Amino acid sequence: MNQGEAKPGPEDLRGQVLNAAGLVDYQAGAVVSRTVIKKETGTVTIFAFDQGQGLSEHTAPFDALVFLLEGEAEIRIAGAPRRVKAGEMIILPANQPHALQAVARFKMALVMIRS
Repeated sequence: MNQGEAKPGPEDLRGQVLNAAGLVDYQAGAVVSRTVIKKETGTVTIFAFDQGQGLSEHTAPFDALVFLLEGEAEIRIAGAPRRVKAGEMIILPANQPHALQAVARFKMALVMIRS
């Protein structure tokens, strides 16, 4: 794919073998996301966080699985910090406040299943 060429949308990804980390690119000073599955029953989103970037504390009504594809993040759940590195995952409990911060730039897959 040439630089600047649009990547296919979620509807074009079904049945394809994909490199998850390759679905989003880092951008200086930014958090970039791409939703690859969006259904009433849940979503799968790939994120790229530049170093120092993060998501402020928030809650979600459902458990969420975070799987780090590259890099390292500090993830706080109910104020308790956890370091998560590439190849590791963590489940964010429903209704528990959580926040994410890039220790080093990182990419992650976020899987949320509504129940």
